[in-house]
Amino acid sequence: MTAALPSPASPLRIGTRGSPLALAQAQEARARLMAAHDLPKDAFEIVVIKTTGDRVLDRPLKEIGGKGLFTREIEEALIAGGIDIAVHSMKDMPTVQPAGLALDCYLPREDVRDAFVSETVAGLADLAPGQVVGTSSLRRRAQLLHRRPDLRVVEFRGNVQTRLKKLAEGVADCTFLAMAGLNRLGMAHVARSAIDPGEMLPAIAQGAIGIERRADDSRVAALLEPIHNIRTGRRLAAERAFLARLDGSCETPIAGLAELDGDALRLRGEILRPDGSEALSEDARAPVEDGAELGRALAARLLERATADFFDWRTA
Repeated sequence: MTAALPSPASPLRIGTRGSPLALAQAQEARARLMAAHDLPKDAFEIVVIKTTGDRVLDRPLKEIGGKGLFTREIEEALIAGGIDIAVHSMKDMPTVQPAGLALDCYLPREDVRDAFVSETVAGLADLAPGQVVGTSSLRRRAQLLHRRPDLRVVEFRGNVQTRLKKLAEGVADCTFLAMAGLNRLGMAHVARSAIDPGEMLPAIAQGAIGIERRADDSRVAALLEPIHNIRTGRRLAAERAFLARLDGSCETPIAGLAELDGDALRLRGEILRPDGSEALSEDARAPVEDGAELGRALAARLLERATADFFDWRTA
């Protein structure tokens, strides 16, 4: 194993998007690998890859292709051998991976909650009728309009810094960000409040970082094994199975959260009409080893209750 370790002369290449948050996540992965294998920083090279989702900022995600927009170019570089691993925000990841790639390493999960962010409004309950909320997330849009149909929602794309700039310019009265991202950027103070999952269930896999590799690369698999967080993996097995059964993408408002309680796993799931006019939710428990089966079963229960046009975003 020692002979296979990366070195300054032959660094492990870490592929990532170029936003400050993506870079912070890649740096966290690097730091954990350095600690696990007692390696210097220059035994790793962070390679920035611009994705379609980063380049096209003037249109909603649903119009340009969904979740793969933030991963496709990075995965292509991984398959081609241009990088050795890829670091992803798991909430951006499609549930089906390209042939030849494996995703079986997760870092400890951060805060799963959504953050309410505003320069003028103290909290969600303080929004007045007609005030403007900026978000690019169909989930957040649908959840908000389900609870507050009197509000106006506008498209609000870009990285954390871009969205905060738009907020300062008055494009919207408030927005939502992930607490996990703010924490990783050292910007937790930006949040006016963190929204309890009981009030606003988060996105599938929110707060989780995944590290992808080539499936046949046993050297990299061995390098990643010590930094894999089993608890995160168990929770995501349930959440991503739930999402996969629902055929979830950036075009479908879906929320879900798995939580561990000893040897048991609790999964809460929610689906919404894109205009917020209807929301269906389910809650179930199972032994932790049955997480994926629980996710599929919970999704099936929701699908039984939903009408055929439930996910039609054109009704929004």
